[in-house]
Amino acid sequence: MHEMKREWIEGLASAKAEERAVAAAEIYRVGRQRDDSAVHLWWENPDLARLCGPNPSATVGLAVQPVSFAKIRKANGCPRLAEVPPEQDASEFELHFAGGLALDILTTREPGGAGAIARFLAKHGQGVQQVEFRCEDVDRAVAILRDQFGIQPVYPAKRPGADGTQVNFFLVRTPDEIKVLIELYEASAPVAKTS
Repeated sequence: MHEMKREWIEGLASAKAEERAVAAAEIYRVGRQRDDSAVHLWWENPDLARLCGPNPSATVGLAVQPVSFAKIRKANGCPRLAEVPPEQDASEFELHFAGGLALDILTTREPGGAGAIARFLAKHGQGVQQVEFRCEDVDRAVAILRDQFGIQPVYPAKRPGADGTQVNFFLVRTPDEIKVLIELYEASAPVAKTS
């Protein structure tokens, strides 16, 4: 298992774009290695491949302390903050880099609180908290994973996520018994224009 290096998280807040890109690539690589060992068989299932794609792109979710969050956001041009349901106690924004690398930078709104990100930071410190995959139908994917893989979702049904998405999560073990949090999400439906 590859450990997260503090300098990679600090690198995301560098004034130099090339240093930010190198740091993002390392963080993404660690997150993907972790999740690939846990979910690689999912994408061989034809039903899941139809819902998520046979080799779905991923967004690696990086949990950081609020101070790091602010520094990373500022260094990257203050990307738009996602609209996160209040009960989820999280602030987040996305970063995109060459080669299809995507990071979701997450922090808690209530350090020391009971939210998922606050608990993760208290237990593990800054690091990869989850890996996210887009899915056409989260509830259908949940049924497939439960019925064909014996994997239980965190929630009985999808629930609201950031920016109007619908999400569910799975805590999956890697072959070396490390737990990985996987998020499946449906993109928000486009708003119909009225004339």
